[in-house]
Amino acid sequence: MLRHLFICTLATALGFAALPAGAADFPAQKKILLASTIGPIDAGIVGALEEAFTRKTGIMVAHTGAGTGKAIQMAETGKYDLVLVHAKALEEKFVADGFGTKRYDLMYNDFVILGPAADPAKIKGMRDAAAALKVIARAQAPFVTRGDRSGTHVKELEVWKKAGVEPQGTWYQVFPEGAKGNAPTLAFANDQKAYTIMDRATYITMKPKISLQILVERDDILLNYMTVIPVSPAKFPQVRYTEAMQFVEWLQGREAQTIIRDFGKDKYGEPLFFPNSPEGKKL
Repeated sequence: MLRHLFICTLATALGFAALPAGAADFPAQKKILLASTIGPIDAGIVGALEEAFTRKTGIMVAHTGAGTGKAIQMAETGKYDLVLVHAKALEEKFVADGFGTKRYDLMYNDFVILGPAADPAKIKGMRDAAAALKVIARAQAPFVTRGDRSGTHVKELEVWKKAGVEPQGTWYQVFPEGAKGNAPTLAFANDQKAYTIMDRATYITMKPKISLQILVERDDILLNYMTVIPVSPAKFPQVRYTEAMQFVEWLQGREAQTIIRDFGKDKYGEPLFFPNSPEGKKL
């Protein structure tokens, strides 16, 4: 009898220990599934937002990371409840095709063009990102791309298109493991002493480990907007739409937007992302 009581007590204790702080106050543990672009996962903001939401509501959020194109494909199976992505054309198609309900602005940062300190193409200080890429292509200086239809790759292709250049040749290197995310891609570009387009948050978090430098920045085309999109319950009745919308509404609110505003300041001395919901823009 005592042994049975001990086992039950231990199981109960372990069960509560496995839940986030405060979750034991909620009657049932619900879970929603998020397909998210990899960059904000690697930066840590996705985990920070999920943890804060779970503490507040008792609803757990489990994410799977992939490039934006892949994340959207994953959501199109109906196995996820919402997506966090950053490629407007792909997002709009996802909604127009009936897979998602609506795009909700969440946060933004920007992309930068990185390169070796020697800067063989001589682009440092240029303000026009497309013009800088044109110079890199003309010089046939090594350039690394993710090449995986991720949000980062889509942005890069947008800038090449504006430059009027279709990059090809041995100087234009597709990172074979680009689908693993921005951090491995940046590490590879650094090893190759190559140019690349990368989001600023990835650069900031990896800055102590790499020698590549920011050479071109602050062009409007390099802005990197991230949105969340609930998966449509009309198309997939099994999705947890009510809980997904609770998460979306919380993400849009002051508490989450403040977390976004302040994230990274303590560790890096500067924010990694900026709030972009209607409420966040007031902060």
